[in-house]
Amino acid sequence: MVEGDKARLVAWGRELRGVHDRLRAALRVTQQALADGEPAEPATRDLLLFCHGFCSALTAHHRGEDGELFPAIAEQHPELRQTLSYLRQDHSMIAHLLAGLQAAVDRTAPPTELARHLAGLAAIMESHFRYEERALLTVLETLTLDADPDVVLGPF
Repeated sequence: MVEGDKARLVAWGRELRGVHDRLRAALRVTQQALADGEPAEPATRDLLLFCHGFCSALTAHHRGEDGELFPAIAEQHPELRQTLSYLRQDHSMIAHLLAGLQAAVDRTAPPTELARHLAGLAAIMESHFRYEERALLTVLETLTLDADPDVVLGPF
């Protein structure tokens, strides 16, 4: 086989866990930025910077899964279609929570309100990541998908 003809060998399970770990860390940094801020405006400014990066990364991750990863899994493992549907529903719920957080940041909500948004997002995100890892890691170890991990899982 010629080098250009080789399918890219990607350890998709390892890649997924790595992205999830980086997103968890980014959320902790975002929460710490809020906790370290002073009342209202400085905390909101710091959170706006962290939130923009975190929110963009999480959104890109879910778009990549929905558009690239989940269709490949469904094709190779049709028995997981219902699980993938549940995961897509989670993505929609998380997008709604992110929009609420972004709206609160945009209107300079008080730090206590911002902290509630982050806590709710953290709880749902962690539950989603754990379910996704339990349901898909074994399948991902053998998944054949010739694609760039940054496209499939987001550039984070």
